[in-house]
Amino acid sequence: MTVFGVDAVPSAGAGELVVGAKDIVTPLARELARERGITIVVASAGPPSIPATANQSPPPAPAAVAPMFARPSSNGSHTAPPPLEPPAPALYRRGAPLHPAVAPAALHQPRIPRPELTSAAKSVGRVVVVGAGHVGMITAMKLAEANIIAEVVLVDIAEGLAAGIALDLTHSTALLGFGTTIRGVTSLAEAGPADYVVITAGRARQPGMSRTDLVEVNAGIVGALAREAAAISPQTVLLVVTNPLDEMTHHAWQASGLPAERVIGMAGVLDSSRFQALAGLAADSPASTVNALALGSHGDEMVIPLSQARVAGTAITQALPNAQVTALVDRARNSGAEIVGLLKSGSAFFAPGASAARMVLAMATDSDQILPATVRARGQYGITDGYVGLPARLGRNGLREIVEMPLTPDELTAVRTAATRISERVADLERVTAAS
Repeated sequence: MTVFGVDAVPSAGAGELVVGAKDIVTPLARELARERGITIVVASAGPPSIPATANQSPPPAPAAVAPMFARPSSNGSHTAPPPLEPPAPALYRRGAPLHPAVAPAALHQPRIPRPELTSAAKSVGRVVVVGAGHVGMITAMKLAEANIIAEVVLVDIAEGLAAGIALDLTHSTALLGFGTTIRGVTSLAEAGPADYVVITAGRARQPGMSRTDLVEVNAGIVGALAREAAAISPQTVLLVVTNPLDEMTHHAWQASGLPAERVIGMAGVLDSSRFQALAGLAADSPASTVNALALGSHGDEMVIPLSQARVAGTAITQALPNAQVTALVDRARNSGAEIVGLLKSGSAFFAPGASAARMVLAMATDSDQILPATVRARGQYGITDGYVGLPARLGRNGLREIVEMPLTPDELTAVRTAATRISERVADLERVTAAS
């Protein structure tokens, strides 16, 4: 027995590759032979040779060679099957050109939407996630899995990236049991009007880089996206995920011209989740039993009011030693940098993506839920103006109200200090963007 691979095809003579009855021809070799017009034939071995005698007829001639997998025609002859259309997917490897029949353009032909996928059957018609990197991908996945949104659209300027991820996510619909339509496009215009636009696009942090190092480059990206999103979807809610988050949220609000109630930053949900996970591990209790909110900035001025924090109903300062609690707050504050250092390339994405989806879903379901969010204060907590992380009640149209919690004097001072620092960085950003 001989195995014929692709190397055997180019050497085939007279347009035929002759193989034995017990030989094996690999699928890739068959496809290459079809592409080059080479017929694969199986030579019949025939019966053992018997010498002829005077009274005997010569042995019958070997059966005619027939094409491999040939089908008999009406006259008894054999015809080779037609080539596969499109060619077998096994031929395609990462980076290889696609056959037109399986190219992205062929996968996005107009189709009649199923009734369960229409906006009438879902809480929200369309959510657009800008940026098909890791954070955007996880955000889109969690939104689609919720099965309350008619369509989730990923947008990325990298040709094919958003479409590829969208198709990959679509392939999981049967596995995960959701009916959300998922698309991937290269522009907001192609995505169409949306109820919510999540901005994750921007440069990611590298080891040793602070969030503020990203200000100038990401301001250009976020500002342009916010303006375009508002023009296409005047009633949309913008959720900003791009770092440095506090400054980018303020910048998106100014660039978009949307009401401040409809421009919100994600950070507080993420920082709270990080602290809950770490505190749960330290207290040997599920993270779901830890109640705590991260306020202030998404960075050095993050504030976790410990007077309000609980572990399984017990004040966290009673459940754990004070020194350990302080260490947990510091670690939560620096968790993003810790992950960047461990990954070596790139930054956190699963928890940020899940946090962004959590906020959109809270708004989409009109849950009236209180979540920490980067919002524009107007006198609450003694902060006269500016974006800062505060407890917020979210609804279908974004921010419903800022909820004032009873903070200790030190906690209140820390939140106000965070607001001041953010305002200073926003002023620096405005000077930079004005000069550019």
